[in-house]
Amino acid sequence: MTFPRASSALSRFTVLDLTRIRSGPTAVRQLADWGANVIKIDAPTDLADSEQPGGPRHGPDFQNLHRNKRAMTLNLKDPQGLAVFKRLAAQADVIVENFRPDVKAKLGIDYASLRAINPRLVYASISGFGQDGPYAGRPGFDQIAQGMGGLMSITGEPGRGPMRAGIPVADLTAGLFCALGILTALLERDVSGEGQWVQTSLLQAQIFMLDFQAARWLMDGEVPQQAGNNHPTSIPTGVFTTKDGRINIATTGGRIWERFATAIDAPDLLDNPAYATIALRSQNRDALNAEIDRHLQARTTGEWVEVLNGAGVPCGPIYSIDQVFDDPQVQHLGMARPLPDGGNTLVAQPVTLSRTPSSFAARPPLAGEQTDEVLAEFGFTDQDIAALRQGKVV
Repeated sequence: MTFPRASSALSRFTVLDLTRIRSGPTAVRQLADWGANVIKIDAPTDLADSEQPGGPRHGPDFQNLHRNKRAMTLNLKDPQGLAVFKRLAAQADVIVENFRPDVKAKLGIDYASLRAINPRLVYASISGFGQDGPYAGRPGFDQIAQGMGGLMSITGEPGRGPMRAGIPVADLTAGLFCALGILTALLERDVSGEGQWVQTSLLQAQIFMLDFQAARWLMDGEVPQQAGNNHPTSIPTGVFTTKDGRINIATTGGRIWERFATAIDAPDLLDNPAYATIALRSQNRDALNAEIDRHLQARTTGEWVEVLNGAGVPCGPIYSIDQVFDDPQVQHLGMARPLPDGGNTLVAQPVTLSRTPSSFAARPPLAGEQTDEVLAEFGFTDQDIAALRQGKVV
């Protein structure tokens, strides 16, 4: 049986997916959605946890993470299972795992062991805190990384205490950075002929995502604080109240500030010396925000979106998740797409390639659904596979 590929872009690469929960599956999803031959390897059903992290296999979380993959079962704790895995690894291009650093060494599937049988292998590891160092043995979790990576200290309203972001930022970005590292290593392999070990962690990813907030501390010695819905440095930028709700407005820079004040018919704001410069607008932000709210009461959010966009002022409504997918631009972009079997609708890739676009070519696999098919492709005979099943290795 020929497995349908989501794209031809990465179709020459075979990926063994040992990941669980979110960060690792996010990395592998990037490869699967661009057509890599991804084989998800799970423990045999009777060895698997009764309650898998990440939710049930048919739940929305799992389904969104594991489309465009095939699945097989394999007991890596069994010597025969380890031998099977090494046979697969000898022919694979990429292995992705997010075990704790000590676990893979105990199993005998660490980078050094597998590089010995496949020097071209790109081996990617995601951990909570890094593969070594004082915290290497700690279990990692997104919310812990959000806290230790500084995000919670700058999220939320001033004086209300730390606040987590509404999505698993550390998990998702660690996965995306891992995928980027894998692709970089594959490009380099075309030159050197050798693979390498790609490493990232939730903590590293979260710190990197601090971006300019981290630079404020590293370069200027300024410790950023919570600013709520206000932008920490560009004022006025934030959430404002209209006749029928709220609106996001961003007035970065002097020219946009002038266009904004003119568009809302507020020449008094431009004439007020307290708001004459970016520094003064920041210093007097609370009073300025109250003035803006007063002017915005004249029209609805929808009306202001039209007026302000027409004036070249960045703005937009604040949607609930259902409203996001009802928006005509979101629908035009095709960010929600059905699986090929006509079942679930999932979130599509946010990147478009003109010649080799990504698609949903296959629904998420059932546990072990393609075990026999995959083993046969790697040279195992029917008799070999029957013996592995008899020994409960697969």
